[in-house]
Amino acid sequence: MEYGKLFLCATPIGNLEDITMRVLRTLKEADLIAAEDTRNSLHLLNHFGIRTPMTSYHEYNKIEKAYTLISKMKDGKNVALITDAGTPGISDPGEELVRMCYEAGIEVTSLPGACACVTALTLSGLPTRRFCFEGFLPQDKKEKRQILEELRTQTRTVVLYEAPHRLVRTLKDLYESLGDRRAVICRELTKKHETAFRTTLAEAVAYYEETEPKGECVIVLEGRSRSELQREEQKRWEEMDILSHVQMYESQGMDRKDAMKCAAKDRGLSKREVYAMLLDTETER
Repeated sequence: MEYGKLFLCATPIGNLEDITMRVLRTLKEADLIAAEDTRNSLHLLNHFGIRTPMTSYHEYNKIEKAYTLISKMKDGKNVALITDAGTPGISDPGEELVRMCYEAGIEVTSLPGACACVTALTLSGLPTRRFCFEGFLPQDKKEKRQILEELRTQTRTVVLYEAPHRLVRTLKDLYESLGDRRAVICRELTKKHETAFRTTLAEAVAYYEETEPKGECVIVLEGRSRSELQREEQKRWEEMDILSHVQMYESQGMDRKDAMKCAAKDRGLSKREVYAMLLDTETER
């Protein structure tokens, strides 16, 4: 028997008119719809008169249920995967099912449509040529600190998701770790009360401490400028004496010649200048 197929079906993030004709046809023709929240998805299916059987597939059953769905697809059934809103696999357990389908030799296809990340990015007015998507920051404090440290030097526009009840805490974490920078807080995307609040992290913290945020939020942050990072890096090297700078590279396994070359590049100096500075330092000692 020929295997069935997994269809990743993007659903509206607010406005029901944003669903595609291809997704509607696929949802009607599929043998089974796997939904993140069947109660939430039932409203969507009822609105479009779709009567396809539905089952739950969410964070807490993503592995066990994946085996069940794969078994059905091996029996020739076509499965359509939908999330609560937007594109499956983006900040939801869909990625696990996709991975396991490929391992099982089952064909996967993605039907494009609404995605809050791209919608907010294009709405923000911040640079769109290069961007990174972080989804929801982890709740684990250590892991969150690591990611925030990585974002501190990120030069691309950064897009994050956040629930309204955690928005203030997240904005504070971003401000404390990344410093103040331009930000756009997008809420209620594609809905009647859609807003794109162009602000800064400091101003956003102050505003939402006084105004309770409502609706799912997308935070779009400007990246660090390369010139600013270079100045910051240059200042760090200037605060380090030349011997310590060279020894830093030697501790990484470099010989003295290569270590001097790297230190010279960091400081915008010639190797001859670094060598002279090392001689002066050793003479002083």
